[in-house]
Amino acid sequence: MSLTGLIQGLNSFHDNYFTDHRELFERLSGGQAPEVLFITCSDSRIDPCLITQAAPGELFVMRNVGNIIPSYGAASSAESAGIEYAVEALGIKDIIVCGHSHCGAMKGLLQIGTLAEKMPAVYDWLKRHGETTRRVVLDNYAGTEPDQLLKIAIEQNVLTQIENLETYPAIRSKLHGGKLNLHAWMYEIEAGVVFAYNAALRRFTLMEKRSFPVPDPLITSSCTEASSIPTPGSTKSKVEWLPTLNSIAYNLPKNL
Repeated sequence: MSLTGLIQGLNSFHDNYFTDHRELFERLSGGQAPEVLFITCSDSRIDPCLITQAAPGELFVMRNVGNIIPSYGAASSAESAGIEYAVEALGIKDIIVCGHSHCGAMKGLLQIGTLAEKMPAVYDWLKRHGETTRRVVLDNYAGTEPDQLLKIAIEQNVLTQIENLETYPAIRSKLHGGKLNLHAWMYEIEAGVVFAYNAALRRFTLMEKRSFPVPDPLITSSCTEASSIPTPGSTKSKVEWLPTLNSIAYNLPKNL
């Protein structure tokens, strides 16, 4: 769409949608209270509010090249600030990382050497923060057809960002307290459908009625497990409680 088309759209929005929903915008002028942080790619083909049919004020959206969230400490101020604000100030209850089919960033990641000269900033971004995904895909899926390899890269990239989100102190605390859920999604542009990662099945499945929050491997499933860890002065031996810690730490599929 040209700039002229955008201006015409603005006028149409004001004269029609805004006029019909004036009370909504007056209410939003007093503040926002979204329950979902939606992290996705900058790609123009994905519109979070369109595919979810969310109204203004219902989604807090973060976008960048490749829907990448660097781990805590490695993140730029933009990603860290957005996550911190969403979790602490807005009290977000669910965080969705949504990749999409035909992702140009993931195509570039799989052929990263070709980016260095023409797009050095993109090369640096993907090399620094996409290397985990690249290694997982290239080391474990050699000989896979290009189209399928790209799909795997897109999915693995989303799962990597879920793991990175768990390194943020605010998120770590909310997860432990049962106040926050993380979701891994993949939007298929050509079909208009979304797939959600189902940890029980170890794969992305078509989402129809509900999402599948990604379980946290470091959270105990009950207070009983937590209480099995000895406190200072306890007579319980390390041998007795060590298996409990191991079962907590490894209760997720290995490929997550």
